[in-house]
Amino acid sequence: MRSASAGLLLAAGSGSRLGRPKALVEFRGERLVDRGIRMLHDGGCHPVVVVLGAVTVQVRGAVAVRNPRWSSGMGSSLRIGLDALPGDVERVVIALVDQPFIDPQAVERLIGAGRDGASVAVASYGGRPRNPVLIAREHFAEVAELAVGDVGARPFLRAHPELITEVACDDVGDPIDIDTQADLSALHAR
Repeated sequence: MRSASAGLLLAAGSGSRLGRPKALVEFRGERLVDRGIRMLHDGGCHPVVVVLGAVTVQVRGAVAVRNPRWSSGMGSSLRIGLDALPGDVERVVIALVDQPFIDPQAVERLIGAGRDGASVAVASYGGRPRNPVLIAREHFAEVAELAVGDVGARPFLRAHPELITEVACDDVGDPIDIDTQADLSALHAR
């Protein structure tokens, strides 16, 4: 029997512009890595795999895998994460550790689109496609092949616009991300 939807949280970077690994950043009393795992779980993803690299942290509720080539960029983390998924996973929701305002309902909507037949579903905000994204197993190999350097699934998505189902998530999240200390300060002030 195949597992429906797994979650994949990319959390391997060093946070060079932020000055510390984003996975360890605390936001509203919770590390971003824990917040991301919870968001994927609460949204209906099982199992959840988190890719770490710059730091190794203990995580609960997820399978942690280490990317020894984390400094080469997000592409290698995405490839390692896809490889770490169990063979019975039909599709995966890929999320980034530095987006604390993505709600589990956005993940639920992507999974629903997958159940309804979408092989690629992308959360959109204000009509703009962002993260997270859902990708069916049939595309894992091509996604991995095109994920090079500091890009994840973007090259695959750009190469196959005909496959994309956009899922409006304006009311259940905000894709704002944390790249710098100023970003983090602004989010704390919200």
